[in-house]
Amino acid sequence: MKLHISTLITTILLCLSFVSILQSTQPPFSCDSSNPQTKSLKFCQTGLPISVRVQDLVSRLTFDEKISQLVNSAPAVPRLGIPAFEWWSESLHGVGSAGKGIFFNGSIAGATSFPQVILTAATFDENLWYRIGQVIGLEARGVYNAGQAIGMTFWAPNINIFRDPRWGRGQETPGEDPIMTGKYAIRYVRGVQGDSFNGGQLKKGHLQASACCKHFTAYDLDQWKNLDRFSFNAIVTPQDMADTFQPPFQDCIQKAQASGIMCSYNSVNGIPSCANYNLLTKTARQQWGFHGYITSDCDAVQVMHDNHRYGNTPEDSTAFALKAGMDIDCGDYLKKYTKSAVMKKKVSQVHIDRALHNLFSIRMRLGLFNGDPKKQLYGNISPSLVCAPQHQELALEAARNGIVLLKNTGKLLPLSKAKTNSLAVIGHNANNAYILRGNYDGPPCKYIEILKALVGYAKSVQYQQGCNAANCTSADINQAVNIARNADYVVLVMGLDQTQEREQFDRDDLVLPGQQENLINSVAKAAKKPVILVILSGGPVDISFAKYNPKIGSILWAGYPGEAGGIALAEIIFGEHNPGGKLPVTWYPQAFVKIPMTDMRMRPDPKTGYPGRTYRFYKGPKVYEFGYGLSYTTYSYGFHSATPNTIQLNQLSSVKTVENSDSIRYTSVDEIGSDNCEKAKFSAHVSVENSGEMDGKHPVLLFVKQDKARNGSPIKQLVGFQSVSLKAGENSQLVFEISPCEHLSSANEDGLMMIEEGSRYLVIGDAEHPINIMM
Repeated sequence: MKLHISTLITTILLCLSFVSILQSTQPPFSCDSSNPQTKSLKFCQTGLPISVRVQDLVSRLTFDEKISQLVNSAPAVPRLGIPAFEWWSESLHGVGSAGKGIFFNGSIAGATSFPQVILTAATFDENLWYRIGQVIGLEARGVYNAGQAIGMTFWAPNINIFRDPRWGRGQETPGEDPIMTGKYAIRYVRGVQGDSFNGGQLKKGHLQASACCKHFTAYDLDQWKNLDRFSFNAIVTPQDMADTFQPPFQDCIQKAQASGIMCSYNSVNGIPSCANYNLLTKTARQQWGFHGYITSDCDAVQVMHDNHRYGNTPEDSTAFALKAGMDIDCGDYLKKYTKSAVMKKKVSQVHIDRALHNLFSIRMRLGLFNGDPKKQLYGNISPSLVCAPQHQELALEAARNGIVLLKNTGKLLPLSKAKTNSLAVIGHNANNAYILRGNYDGPPCKYIEILKALVGYAKSVQYQQGCNAANCTSADINQAVNIARNADYVVLVMGLDQTQEREQFDRDDLVLPGQQENLINSVAKAAKKPVILVILSGGPVDISFAKYNPKIGSILWAGYPGEAGGIALAEIIFGEHNPGGKLPVTWYPQAFVKIPMTDMRMRPDPKTGYPGRTYRFYKGPKVYEFGYGLSYTTYSYGFHSATPNTIQLNQLSSVKTVENSDSIRYTSVDEIGSDNCEKAKFSAHVSVENSGEMDGKHPVLLFVKQDKARNGSPIKQLVGFQSVSLKAGENSQLVFEISPCEHLSSANEDGLMMIEEGSRYLVIGDAEHPINIMM
């Protein structure tokens, strides 16, 4: 009887403690040390390993309480002092408002809004990516510490490969290259989670915030013609899976140590991703050593049943997901059907307990079961850091360095502020600050329209919208022509917006919508001097007409440049900043739309005329190449003699080689082994000189190529990149570490990474350096 009363008193005190937390601006947490009853709870004893604490916590939950925790909106367990927790929060390019875990309804009304990811990727600057991740993690914790968050798990980054230029969500990704995408994941995740740039510095595994890499895997179709992402079955070869779709996720798990991954809506080779045991458990957990939680995309378990018809009953689909290794359902399907699935013996409580162990481990790593968060590791992160001036300056730096100069005939840009008396600004995207944000955004700290940013640079600025909207179903061409005719210079701000490309909406065409092209050409023809064209878009656009029109002197691609994008564009146009961004995706011609989005093959097929995809494999005409971007200055490159010409893998004693049908010897990376792969690394020494007249920040991209790609190997492959700032006339020496196992290998048809003997060329710009691999 005494034990029963004691237990009852403990429960009442814990409930009162929880209610007091809810009634204050204090962020929600468990294990309040001011409540002596918490000392009896093993899961509150911070000196114990998290695994022991979680095991204790899970053992105290009733069966119904366990099931309640398997969804994104996890309810409170008042009798144990466990508050509600929301797993769904977003932070794609700043702490966002798309999820349910963050609220901008208190003292914090917004957060730093960085450029949409595709433009940030165009900087090719790993240090910048890391610093952006740091700011997002700091601001996320600042929002939590202000009591405006009930979750600290953020479902970003999106590291799917931008395979098809029509994809509406390509804007969210770092582009089409798997090595670059993996590096972006590493830097972003480490920054958000509170790790160091080089990793390995999380204090006892504690997380500043939790990052989640998505969408696992081969997800890059949303709504195209009559097919949607909810029913799409991606047919992917082992070869493409091995060297295109999976490497970024492997980097995210093994190198970035991400605490979360999200399984995608689509099926891969007939199995829905969230029901794929080989994908979630054998690959992610067993092969790659993943120790975080796995969430479904929202309603993906229901989609598995309703759309993919994978499982005869809801209980079947629920069981498939849990047994595959998924831990949490964004939605309510598991809440509805897990109990009956257990009762029908389709799944056991062992799988539920495993999921709960993974979930509560993350909450404990976030410090949410350690008592008052103000007294914990990240308790000193002040809410005042959200929108701090240095954070907003970083958003401006990212926009400046990401914007890509695609054309600059006759050095039209930069314009002279002193000599520009009148400026005509034309375009539907010029006077709309919301357009600059892209999707998965949050309310920015502040923003300024491109038009307003340009106003201070000329004595007289006239504006005309031109198109009625991005679809440009109607255009006031006559008035646009009239103001263009009377201005010293004309800036056209055109392109796309979220009505043209977004989640659940892929494009049908690659050209500018509606009458945009007609408007641009008419204005260019009427203007006194060649005009400046600014394109806002996430995906590539076929602007061949502008590329070859001599009356269009300069073209800038600005992605969706975030809260500071207007300022960055104005600074670039008037020469206060030298553009240095490089395209992270290939820009294809309109004819590419003849290829079905559903064809997942990366490699070309000469027999059918299929041209392949991305710069690594595509054999067809291009509007602009991956890695293309101009500057107001010029750069030259050279390889130092210290760069070796021969790599002798035959000196690694364990290497076993075989010959293919062309009598070319090759070996597998697995045969070489991790130790020998490490020994085989070598350095490429490169000189870079700013041989022009203007200081600039410049991404240096190092590729490897073969004279003749065989057996499906890439035509060209990015192996490294570094961003360097050089004054006019200055030069710098760069060193790139090259791993033959990673950078000089390609997947065979079985998905095994192989290295062939023979010649390669290291390439930077016009400079080439031969490398001969000997077996």
